[in-house]
Amino acid sequence: MKLVYLFIGLTLVSLKISGRSSKFEPRWESLDRRKLPKWYNDAKFGIFIHWGVYSVTAFKSEWFWWYWKGKNDKEYNDYMRNNFPSQSYQDLASQLTGSSFNANEWAELVEDSGAKYFVFTSKHHEGFTHWKSDESWNWNSVDLGPKIDVLDELMTAFKKTNVKFGLYYSLYEWFNPWYNQDKNNKFKTQEFVKKKTLPQLYDLVNKYKPYYIWSDGDWEANSDYWNSTNFLAWLYNESPVRDNVVVNDRWGKDANCNHGDIKTCSDRYNPGKIMPFKWENAMTIDKESWGYRKEAKLESYIKTSEIIKSLVETVSYGGNLLLNVGPTADGRIIPIYEERLRDIGKWLRINGEAIYGSQPWRVQKDFNSENVWYTKKLHSVYAILCGWPENRYLHLGSPKTNSLTSVTLLGYSDSIVFKLDRGIQIDLYQIYRSLSSSDHAWTFVLKNVK
Repeated sequence: MKLVYLFIGLTLVSLKISGRSSKFEPRWESLDRRKLPKWYNDAKFGIFIHWGVYSVTAFKSEWFWWYWKGKNDKEYNDYMRNNFPSQSYQDLASQLTGSSFNANEWAELVEDSGAKYFVFTSKHHEGFTHWKSDESWNWNSVDLGPKIDVLDELMTAFKKTNVKFGLYYSLYEWFNPWYNQDKNNKFKTQEFVKKKTLPQLYDLVNKYKPYYIWSDGDWEANSDYWNSTNFLAWLYNESPVRDNVVVNDRWGKDANCNHGDIKTCSDRYNPGKIMPFKWENAMTIDKESWGYRKEAKLESYIKTSEIIKSLVETVSYGGNLLLNVGPTADGRIIPIYEERLRDIGKWLRINGEAIYGSQPWRVQKDFNSENVWYTKKLHSVYAILCGWPENRYLHLGSPKTNSLTSVTLLGYSDSIVFKLDRGIQIDLYQIYRSLSSSDHAWTFVLKNVK
């Protein structure tokens, strides 16, 4: 009998250590006590992909259907009349062919970008799903368009990489009659949630086991309507991904920027300061849209140097960067997106030491040099220079130095010429002659500084 008690005791201790001894209750107070899985904070950088029926119209934004039929916007009406005469939005799904879609090519590109996680739009506000959902009969990628289970192909492809697979899911749908009925009833009924949202969320988790569930479309109703806390309690306690999954904050208009593992707060969120929570800057390479646009010009796309500067600034302030691209209707990631992603990956292969697994330092931006941001890891402080100064000297005013202070440069094998003078003054002349100006940003490693 003593052996039985001993076994039970050891089992309880083991469960406590693994974090499963106490169940999370379906209340925000309980759910908010969950510890963020370490992989997410270490990852720092992810890639977002928006692909849907809006990729067929490829005009203005992924909100095309809403502006066309919800707002009755003249510009959108004219575009449909000139390009897709006499066609409904549902008719367009057959033209989301995915004829050039290759999940392995997408996964290879994302991995080469240096991203450590990936988020794909399983369903946007239009309701079209990229898997054969029973709740989206004849409005999914198996019945229409590509005629494949896109999520299964992507999940399989990303298992071959070191990139964690995640899924975006829109809670609401613009023109779903169940949702609009609930809305007209001031969300006192939950027909849409019971018949559509929750069944699909459980299905996504059980089938595709995402590391990240990026919720959206929550802003018209509180989390009580969406039954968010009940779903999240199941996700954290019982689901097949309970130990490693992370979620964002878009689970109801009361939850946004208040609850969830990661706060996204608003699109392109960048508070420019340390926050008391883990946050994410979800931004697009195309300045105006999350989906592919045929009318985009070269100046519509953010330059690589600006993206890297956003990544550096975001990580310096304790956030992660989730960078979006929008493929074409046939499933191609166009060359300008590919160039941006591969260039970022090239930069990270040299400078990733200052990004992955780093933490904010006591100072985020150098008070003397406006283009320098700091991160730290173990016994190193990283000063990341995003733009050369006008003269040959870089003066870092924030570090407190001593006689053992040293300076090296990632990707540069020669000695750095510097002197300690109210911080660190670095002579850039020899460095500038040796390095390419196309490297976008440069990382100085500082040892023995405070």
